[in-house]
Amino acid sequence: MLARRTLLTSLAATLLAGCQTTAQTAPPVAIAAIRVDTAPLAAKGASATAALIKPMLERELAGLRSAGRDGATLLVSVTGLYLTSYAGGQAVTLGSDTLESEARLIGADGREIARYPILAIMAPSYGGAWYRPDVNQRRIEALVASNTQWIRRAVGG
Repeated sequence: MLARRTLLTSLAATLLAGCQTTAQTAPPVAIAAIRVDTAPLAAKGASATAALIKPMLERELAGLRSAGRDGATLLVSVTGLYLTSYAGGQAVTLGSDTLESEARLIGADGREIARYPILAIMAPSYGGAWYRPDVNQRRIEALVASNTQWIRRAVGG
């Protein structure tokens, strides 16, 4: 009986070995400029947080610049931020922190090359100790770093 299960499992694994289980990333596009728009987040009443996020994202994304004037423009619009209530060990049951954005590649001719909705989801504990006074800033920094990694992956950088 065990030999039969092993044989069937091996056969299934062999058949599935050729299946692609991860999404293809886009071919790299030369990026000449990066713009971050936090106005959609500010319009939701989070103008102070939007002002905090904008330079963080610009700094994190700066490494994607790879071309002179002829490359595309990466336009990142931050559309939402949610920081769950967090007071230590119960974070998993209370929810996750999220940062929503949309990354758009705009060609030198002004046409949209690609659009990628980005959603970074993290446990609130990624920001470190909940009792420190700067815990929310560190949580936002962790979300920005995660969001940037997803953007890099989407645009092929």
